[in-house]
Amino acid sequence: MSEYQIETKCVQSGYRPGNGEPRQIPIIQSTTFKYETSAAMGRLFDLEDSGYFYTRLQNPTNDYVAAKIADMEGGTAGMLTSSGQAANFFSVFNIASQGDHIVACATIYGGTFNLFNVTMRKMGIDFTFVSPDATEEELDAAFKPNTKAVFGETIANPALTVLDFEKFANAAHAHGVPLIVDNTFATPVNCRPFEFGADIVTHSTTKYMDGHGAGVGGAIVDSGKFDWMAHADKFPGLTTPDESYHGITYAEKFGLGGAFITKATAQLMRDFGSIQSPQNAFLLNLGLESLHCRMKQHCANGLALARFLKDSPKVEWVSYPSLPGDRYYDRAMKYMPGGSCGVVSFGVKGSREDAEAFMGRLKVFAIETHVADARSCCLHPASSTHRQLTEQELVDCGISGNLVRMSCGLENTEDLIRDVEQALG
Repeated sequence: MSEYQIETKCVQSGYRPGNGEPRQIPIIQSTTFKYETSAAMGRLFDLEDSGYFYTRLQNPTNDYVAAKIADMEGGTAGMLTSSGQAANFFSVFNIASQGDHIVACATIYGGTFNLFNVTMRKMGIDFTFVSPDATEEELDAAFKPNTKAVFGETIANPALTVLDFEKFANAAHAHGVPLIVDNTFATPVNCRPFEFGADIVTHSTTKYMDGHGAGVGGAIVDSGKFDWMAHADKFPGLTTPDESYHGITYAEKFGLGGAFITKATAQLMRDFGSIQSPQNAFLLNLGLESLHCRMKQHCANGLALARFLKDSPKVEWVSYPSLPGDRYYDRAMKYMPGGSCGVVSFGVKGSREDAEAFMGRLKVFAIETHVADARSCCLHPASSTHRQLTEQELVDCGISGNLVRMSCGLENTEDLIRDVEQALG
């Protein structure tokens, strides 16, 4: 449905029922699928035919929803994963292995930072973390001969820095590697990174896409634009025969539009099994159908709260990309003119203890690990999602001890502001 606008895609992309078929996406809650002959199943294992044989790799319900997200992003292929962390891991591990190197923004979500900086380093993959505000020269200096990708977030969680897509895409492409962008906070309703040079997009669908705290999940979408064969020496996993699939060369057999996702499914999902459950995919699709409506209210509440906090004498600083005067306002207007997200970060005037006391007095906002939900919630990152980071790493990520992350839900705007006002005391 590429010719339709994002609102129509949210509702109708991915699944088109035929005559007498269910109007809603069916939940194929089955681990396996029946075939009449071994030869028919064998063609699936050889990637000669399309179809399903085991839900650990693929499931029809998941594929319907993945196709919708791919269409919303303007990509050529997509896949669902069990979580956003799995999506980010797959997006990098699909093209990098032991001895390789990745350039990543230092302000990315703490869980992703830990995945890269600790777990994937143990797998022999090196990372260089750069500021989202790095100059072109500083960014260029971060690359090495074995660099395989650049990774960033549209809106960093919780620092709320905004990625300069064009600068990072130009640097990545100048070195013959793709730009991977986590678009969780903006969603394709507010930003479509492929339009600004990104090559691969990931999501934690647990957040705004699901929108109701009902199911954990992730997604990966390929733009279909990065020419793997033009840089064949850098990406042998895509450009040379895969002996585990009878010598298939993904970039040749599936082309630019399908090589990346096919390899991630055939190899990584086969071996790691980080599949999203069909039930969660069904719930995710329900969330997607209203995403375009919900994002308007999330953004309206976020901007209103940011304006209130900016004028409060009990607040040290406020970070919200769509707030005039914010250091990322101009960049947000360039890449997300219709709105950014419903998340506001600010510093309570005082210490870490003052920030925690403020949170304890909230009545509408709930203290949760979650974010980007229909219900408003808040978090103290330094003592929760980012507590594994060192003090210097916290500074590099833009996390201070008095930082509070407020996620504005769909409640009445004035009710949210009054709740924060009374909690500030």
